[in-house]
Amino acid sequence: MTIDAKMNRQDDKDKNARSSYFGLPALDVSVAFPQATSASSFPPSVSDFYQFNDLLTPEEQALRKKVRQCVEKEVAPIMTKYWEKAEFPFELVPKLANLGVAGGTIKGYGCPGLTITGSAIAVAEVARVDASCSTFILVHSSLAMLTIALCGSEEQKQKYLPSLAKFDTVACWGLTEPENGSDASGLRTTATKVEGGWVIEGRKRWIGNSTFADILVIFARNTITNEINGFIIKKNAPGLTVTKIENKIGLRMVQNGDIVMNKVFVPDEDRLVGVNSFKDTNKVLAVSRVMVAWQPIGIAMGVYDMCHRYLKEREQFGAPLAAFQLNQQKLVLMLGNVQAMFLIGWRLCKLYEKGTMTPGQASLGKSWITLRARETVALGRELLGGNGILSDFLVAKAFCDLEPIYTYEGTYDINTLVTGREITGVASFKPAALAKRSRL
Repeated sequence: MTIDAKMNRQDDKDKNARSSYFGLPALDVSVAFPQATSASSFPPSVSDFYQFNDLLTPEEQALRKKVRQCVEKEVAPIMTKYWEKAEFPFELVPKLANLGVAGGTIKGYGCPGLTITGSAIAVAEVARVDASCSTFILVHSSLAMLTIALCGSEEQKQKYLPSLAKFDTVACWGLTEPENGSDASGLRTTATKVEGGWVIEGRKRWIGNSTFADILVIFARNTITNEINGFIIKKNAPGLTVTKIENKIGLRMVQNGDIVMNKVFVPDEDRLVGVNSFKDTNKVLAVSRVMVAWQPIGIAMGVYDMCHRYLKEREQFGAPLAAFQLNQQKLVLMLGNVQAMFLIGWRLCKLYEKGTMTPGQASLGKSWITLRARETVALGRELLGGNGILSDFLVAKAFCDLEPIYTYEGTYDINTLVTGREITGVASFKPAALAKRSRL
């Protein structure tokens, strides 16, 4: 009682010492800083300096326009609010469904059957406005749905893909584990054959969409063959729990989860028959790595667009920021990066469509594009000054969102090693002292 009384007196003293306006709600950014427009009213696209849009087919151009109009209208006004709260905007799911991009390149089963270029452009246009929404689509479409399309039985495709294509159901994709990130092939989750199905035991971490997914595509090690197999687990399965990973600084709207599977039973009908080794997962990763490379392209385009408008609106020393040589130099460097990033992304798509893309090419594309995007966004952060640390003006949010993209789908370093192995013929993933024999 005495302690409580002392604490109450201290609280009263603290309150009396504060100003009368302490705790008032923040001013709307348009009132607090009227000289420049926030990202809730998204800037026009001005980054296509070399007119790369001409490289797209009329259908791809029409899709790009449709996606751009939707995300600028529906996502931009609310993205900062949800990003700050680290909550997912479920109200957007029907609007994203209407874009008709879920399923990407998959043909049939209600999927759009897009070219990989068209699918990549759609991802970039969503990421241009908000990277979290593009990640939500990528996990659902380019990982989970594509795994079912490439590795599932005909019955599984007919059962799951139509509802996933309409976003009536949502999927996640679980490969990464607490002990196995870059060394994904060493995963420890196990699948034990029992009568009528399989028992899955283990953990997954960093799994996007997992806290609310209707189906979970999970990879586990077959205890008999010691090979990696794939399974479809339905939400609320006995023994399955998923909890949200808190305190992220990037992709805050994406609901990444920790998955714990304690003797989860999966019937035989939900075993993905086409996943019999880790090599089979690479069929999916080859496509998703290309798609992920287009996220930083979109992010860089959005940051450039934002900076371009900001420099013309914001004035200092009696002139718009765009009038200063240093600012123009930074803006042009950003623009050059966007052109080069787009061209490499486009070429990756064409190599994939021809059936000649190699893992090393995909890895170099993803690693190099994310590196250049980091530079581009950092320059944008400089150009916006103090407003460069506010999520209201996009750049700070993009700066943070880019960090997990730099890491997932293969870290920058791992992807360089994949390319290095391809061009030298020498694998260097494990230190020589730990290898069974010398790499030399």
